[in-house]
Amino acid sequence: MQDHAADPATEAFITHRNLLFTVAYEILGSAADAEDVLQETWLHWVEVEMAQVRDQRAFLVRVTTRRALDRLRALRRRKEAYVGPWLPEPLLTAPDVAENAELAESMSMAMMLILETLSPTERAVFVLREVFDVGYDEIAEAVGKTPAAVRQIAHRSRKHVDARRPRKVISSRQAQAALASFQHAVETGDLQGMLDVLAPDVVLISDGGGVRSAALRPVTGLAKVGRLLLAGLSDKEGALTGEPTTINGNPALLLRVDGEIDSVVAIRVEDGFVTGIYFVRNPAKLTHIAAATPLTLS
Repeated sequence: MQDHAADPATEAFITHRNLLFTVAYEILGSAADAEDVLQETWLHWVEVEMAQVRDQRAFLVRVTTRRALDRLRALRRRKEAYVGPWLPEPLLTAPDVAENAELAESMSMAMMLILETLSPTERAVFVLREVFDVGYDEIAEAVGKTPAAVRQIAHRSRKHVDARRPRKVISSRQAQAALASFQHAVETGDLQGMLDVLAPDVVLISDGGGVRSAALRPVTGLAKVGRLLLAGLSDKEGALTGEPTTINGNPALLLRVDGEIDSVVAIRVEDGFVTGIYFVRNPAKLTHIAAATPLTLS
């Protein structure tokens, strides 16, 4: 058997693999598709003449971005036929992701949904520039635009995202406190307790993918969300438990029924109240919560 530890191409790819996965996931919002992109990048990489590659990291990021862009365009066509709202595939993440405020904010369900409102090229440019601090010339090579055009796209996408992102950054303690109150209300069926932790304009988005029961459109408003959420959870056949966890670098609940994984509930907290609830029930999207996914910005 070949000793891959001595293979420079393999070593280089392994060195940058976590970064490449993070880039692909940020662009796609799908871990399964990100893994496919990495496989395509690897197949391209092993055919490259290593001596001609000046900057291995930049080269691999460029190839990964191109593959992710192609897949994102195909993914958007699939989303048009998706049953109900589409949410990003949740990732169980290690504590170090949560401790990196920039990475945690960029990976949050709320931010990932904002990125969904960008065009594929805008999303790739925003992610590379704002999240990974890639230079304009490198981005231009990755997306097939001139550096001048990339600057304009970066400015436009940044303005678009800034208009939609939360204005106030909350502490981890505030988020954990809101999650604990939310968990208690979920497990006890306490409607008043649920109403006390939800913001008046809270939005619930649930993703069942046509496989599990879920609302077919976003639900807005304190009373509607509180009652719908508790009614849906009370219908479970079996003992419902909530396990605090870290999803995409942010506080979330892993819901189990009789010990079996049922769904992931990620929350967005502002001013101590839950303003967004992202309820992922599609089993196909719950495959990356058994073990933490390593992510990095470098």
